[in-house]
Amino acid sequence: MNIINIRERPEYKDRAIAYSQSKWANEKSLMVYEDCISWSIKTDSPLPVWYLLMDGENIAGCAGLVTNDFISRMDLWPWLCALYIEPHYRGNAYASLLMSQIKQDAAKAGFSKLYLSTDHVGYYEKYGFTFIGMGYHPWGESSRIYECAIWTKNQRLLISHI
Repeated sequence: MNIINIRERPEYKDRAIAYSQSKWANEKSLMVYEDCISWSIKTDSPLPVWYLLMDGENIAGCAGLVTNDFISRMDLWPWLCALYIEPHYRGNAYASLLMSQIKQDAAKAGFSKLYLSTDHVGYYEKYGFTFIGMGYHPWGESSRIYECAIWTKNQRLLISHI
């Protein structure tokens, strides 16, 4: 498995857009992923960053590191978002590869914590995330919010949960 950072490998941009759209968008939100991923390779800001998990030339999954995941807790950032692993790759902890890379990149950008919003209970706790409360989406739904420390008190990167 190989992780592609789209900012570092912009030749994967169109594949990342199409793949993310196929997993997360509907016909009204297609442009969200096209616009965000396209602009992510042109910015000097550390966020957003988009990733593909590759098995040779096949896409096995994707994820993003963003400033906000369409949730009311805008006081928290950065966010792990759009994590997806193809069904036939599940059960091999491949999502942990993406989470580990995202934690490392967030740490390099100077962040000490990582957040995510999800309805999954019991999955992200295995990877060092702790439930901290509920958040609310613009479309009227709510999601659980999780936090993960990525630095220790001694400024060592926490990868032990991955």
